[in-house]
Amino acid sequence: MLLALPLLFGSCDGKVVYADSVAITDEIWSLSNEVEFGFDNGDTKAKTDVKFLIRTGSDYPYRNIFLFVNSTSPDGTTITDTLEYFLADEKGNNFGKGAGDIHELELPYKSNVFFPLQGRYTFKVRHGMRSIDLPGVYDFGLKIVKTEK
Repeated sequence: MLLALPLLFGSCDGKVVYADSVAITDEIWSLSNEVEFGFDNGDTKAKTDVKFLIRTGSDYPYRNIFLFVNSTSPDGTTITDTLEYFLADEKGNNFGKGAGDIHELELPYKSNVFFPLQGRYTFKVRHGMRSIDLPGVYDFGLKIVKTEK
């Protein structure tokens, strides 16, 4: 079971209009566990950056992660994306910031976009790795930032 917990998001270039995270039960992200976020949009003209945030530990076994993302707008239109992000370099040095065992990395998803309809947008994310159970993932988050551009 996934539990919703707020994460502290670092400083950014614009105003955070949405931020939430989900703790991964037992720090093992199962392929069947889809993380879901709901964003209520009231501003159809604001340009935004949409980002993911992932926190992993030293028992995360890979340098990268594949994600399957389904974004659904208030009118029911769904967009599906398959994404790959690198979490560490070829020598195993983690990107992002970290202290001790935990490493936190912000993953850009969409930049300089707007949400054209008022209402609820949902984002459903699951990992797309070959392992059914993905150890070492502590939590996964979504952040939407209004850009100053």
